Amino acid sequence: MNTSPKRTPLYAAHVKAGARMVEFGGWHMPVQYTGIIEEHRRVRASVGLFDVSHMGEFEIEGPEALAALQTLTTNDVAALEVGQVQYSLLCYPEGGIVDDLTVYRLGVEHFMITVNASNIEKDWAWVTTHGASARWRNISAETGLIAVQGPRAEDVVAGLADHDVRAIGYYHFARGKIAGVTTLVSRTGYTGEDGFELYLPWNDTERVWTALLGAGKSVDAAPIGLGARDTLRLEMRYALYGNDIDATTNPLEAGLGWVVKPAKGDFLGKAAIERVRADGPRRRLVGIEMADRSIARHGYAVLVNGRRVGEVTSGSYGPSVDKSIAMAYLETELAAVGTAVDVEIRSHARSARVVKTPFHPPHVKK
Repeated sequence: MNTSPKRTPLYAAHVKAGARMVEFGGWHMPVQYTGIIEEHRRVRASVGLFDVSHMGEFEIEGPEALAALQTLTTNDVAALEVGQVQYSLLCYPEGGIVDDLTVYRLGVEHFMITVNASNIEKDWAWVTTHGASARWRNISAETGLIAVQGPRAEDVVAGLADHDVRAIGYYHFARGKIAGVTTLVSRTGYTGEDGFELYLPWNDTERVWTALLGAGKSVDAAPIGLGARDTLRLEMRYALYGNDIDATTNPLEAGLGWVVKPAKGDFLGKAAIERVRADGPRRRLVGIEMADRSIARHGYAVLVNGRRVGEVTSGSYGPSVDKSIAMAYLETELAAVGTAVDVEIRSHARSARVVKTPFHPPHVKK
């Protein structure tokens, strides 16, 4: 069995550009090109290109497609019109999170879901087992995905499009050609900035990547690695599966109750989630700001008066806010904004406080 990391269609382009490559979710991926802080600031100020072809895509269609997705996911898929996108969750019957995902309504009986790269095999087994009444197709291996993010993203993509991408609303999509390649253009992203995610044929991905970099030269466009992708999403308080949410996490404690729609009918995990809603979550995911430059990393203990009251899930320096920031689960009674806490870093208690999130205001085009 071959267990070596897979390569996206842009692997050669990353190596040629001098990217530092790492293994991530079973894939060879660029962690940085020129430096995480510089790349982060480029996205906030202008535009950056991300290779996210490692993500998974499943198509589902047929007369039972909607019913299957309603059973599988927490959000109300019936509320989607053709051309709309929805953020949602797959949950276990016990209420834990299988994965977070986006749902695309491609047609009346035709949908696509995008799942996390590290969960493709697990998610495929889950959806085809619990949504077997519909027709499923795993198109991950034939689908490339490029994210173009930043305040100048619209200018870059519009210059290569054969249709009006400026008219695409937030969490909507349209089909057309980008640099001559048939593409699903989705106004979504993981940075808090305006931008697009471009789904296109695997073998055409490098062609479009090269065209985007060329079209973006005048606005300082550049490739961006996973390091900056992580700091950008952290500033927005966007959850990362495996860090901030997982099988042990209930959506309500993770602050994801807004994508749980019990009124739509029954779905996997509903009863368990609603029990937590009735009793109140015992812990909550909160934002933490360090008092100094110390970095609170995943797994570090959070203390109050020397007592462990929670754990850091994600943490880093936030270049846009110029502070060390983190997310952590805390006991609900201590989760209020302003609560003083300590983070245990290498056996030393470092001062911090619970703050309102997102740390950085979103600049998406609604």
